Amino acid sequence: MFQSLGDRLSGIFDGLTRRGNLSESDVNAALREVRRALIEADVSLEVVRGFVEQVRDRAVGAEVTKSVTPGQQVVKIVNDELVAVLGNEAVPLDLNAPAPVAIMMVGLQGAGKTTATGKIAKRLKEKQNKKVLLASLDTRRPAAMEQLRVLGEQIQVDTLEIIQGQSPVEIAKRAQKEAKLGGYDVLFLDTAGRTHIDEELMAETAEIKSATNPHEILLVADALTGQDAVNLARSFDERVSVTGIMLTRIDGDGRGGAALSMRAVTGKPIKFLGTGEKLTDLEDFYPSRVADRILGMGDIVSLVEKAADTVSQEEAAKMAKKMKKGVFDLDDLKNQLLQMKKMGGMGGLMGMMPGMGKMKKQLDGANFDEKVFDRQVAIIQSMTKKERATPALLNASRRKRIAAGSGTSVQDINKLIKMHRQMADMMKKMSKGKGGLAGMLGGMMPGGIGGMPNIDPSKLDPKMLEEMQKQMGAGGEMPDLQELQSQAAPKKELPKSVDDLLKGGAAPRFPGLPGLGPRGGKK
Repeated sequence: MFQSLGDRLSGIFDGLTRRGNLSESDVNAALREVRRALIEADVSLEVVRGFVEQVRDRAVGAEVTKSVTPGQQVVKIVNDELVAVLGNEAVPLDLNAPAPVAIMMVGLQGAGKTTATGKIAKRLKEKQNKKVLLASLDTRRPAAMEQLRVLGEQIQVDTLEIIQGQSPVEIAKRAQKEAKLGGYDVLFLDTAGRTHIDEELMAETAEIKSATNPHEILLVADALTGQDAVNLARSFDERVSVTGIMLTRIDGDGRGGAALSMRAVTGKPIKFLGTGEKLTDLEDFYPSRVADRILGMGDIVSLVEKAADTVSQEEAAKMAKKMKKGVFDLDDLKNQLLQMKKMGGMGGLMGMMPGMGKMKKQLDGANFDEKVFDRQVAIIQSMTKKERATPALLNASRRKRIAAGSGTSVQDINKLIKMHRQMADMMKKMSKGKGGLAGMLGGMMPGGIGGMPNIDPSKLDPKMLEEMQKQMGAGGEMPDLQELQSQAAPKKELPKSVDDLLKGGAAPRFPGLPGLGPRGGKK
């Protein structure tokens, strides 16, 4: 979502961090570029003004930490203020209320409210073991209720029986009654939308709120909304007082201004991001992680969480046993290729790795074909069980047969075998105690990172991962996770680089945001 903004800001700060000293004119010139980058990213003008003023106040005459250049200090300040605009701390969905907890979904037509309802309901059912009931209050859009019913069947969540002729308020009251009688933990009220904000929509939404008194009111907004995001957020917040925001289609927008604008203007937290069309494409919103991604610092914590979601403990334990013996066959390679594809492919992973932003750009520029993983899996599946277990059997005639069976060439087979040999050699080294980062990330990058010995990603401490990210950002060797885990309280010491500094700076100040207060009102 923030690709364009991240690219522009990275270019600006590359020039700053190479300089030993910065004058006020240097800071002003950089902030002009920051202002332009934010406006191009569709951030609201009033938010841009407040943001740039706040950064200037802190950057001019700022005390510079020893071993950190003034340019790096400016990057740290911008990071702090980005986190402040995005919300400082992650705010999860609040279910701390008597059951059934009513969650009302509001927004314009086409923003993806119904799909978002299904995604959140699926997560609550599978990860928090909640009994969920879905109710569609959309009596205007054809087949809206049927759409929610089909979604409920897909995720195996109950939906309210459809009775024609009832008003949205009547359906909402019936849903609450059914939820209480059925012993449901959570009730989702999927309201109707319009193509634009009008009084009829707002009056209906306010009437539903008054009748049901929902515990959470989530505004579902399209990340492509752009500058109009501010008007949308203000209108809904003034009439129904939303408690949180979910942004959809963030995979289709490289600018991301809606996130910065809506959070700053309403002061309400962004709780979820819709990252794709699948019902599993849902992410929690973490301001500090998003700010790190925007500034090209990677996001190791989210990367490991993805690994934990895509690799079961059973698979990890099986891989660990094989690695202890130094064994890595073509079936193992196939499993790792499939895992990497699930986690977003090469481009998605590089975007989360610290310091890999420029390499990702080179990858995009070289038109890297993500379908290469599908071809490599097809090659492995065209082999016999014996050939997959013993790659040494693959002579010239066998390779020709496999190429014909998989629709590829002998050269493709040769490249795959070479990649497997390199990874197998690495596994042997790791079996002798040279695990480090490779031992954690579970084989997500062919030729670069191995399996998952001894460590369950779901049990990793996020603070420990952030410490690892700082060490990686400092340009040193990748730390050994087992050693990090065994450390007790980390010793406090002066930061050695800007990445260290970014994690340990003072709390950001942003009196004009969120809510914008008096500062945001200036024209």
